[in-house]
Amino acid sequence: MISRKGRVKRRKPVAEINVVPYIDVMLVLLVIFMITAPMLTQGVDVELPNANASPIQTEESDTLVASIDRDGQYYIDIGGEQSTLSLAELKDRVRKVLAQNPNLPVLVRGDRNVPYGDVIGLMVALQGAGAPNVGLVTEPE
Repeated sequence: MISRKGRVKRRKPVAEINVVPYIDVMLVLLVIFMITAPMLTQGVDVELPNANASPIQTEESDTLVASIDRDGQYYIDIGGEQSTLSLAELKDRVRKVLAQNPNLPVLVRGDRNVPYGDVIGLMVALQGAGAPNVGLVTEPE
């Protein structure tokens, strides 16, 4: 820029950071995480019965969860690792796990549409495998 006297004025450099692109990226990441977070929950699609009971205090990785879905398929979840098994295979695997960690809590997730006898059969198999106490997982009312 030239002033009235003929000198060239120099502009000082601006020492500011434009943060608008960073805010845009953060908002996009926030939306992505909000959409994908519900998809990260793993497990068997089981409609749990409702019950008015207080929850037990255990960590998810420190439990053995045996599930039975509406089709009568048996699943076992040990520390986040899930597999489909027959009742005999499930009993054998639980026996091996409880031999290594006898204080591991054992829980049963049974679909509300499964006959009561099938859930009791799973509980009997778990107790036969060496689980001293078997808890039932329900949804809060």
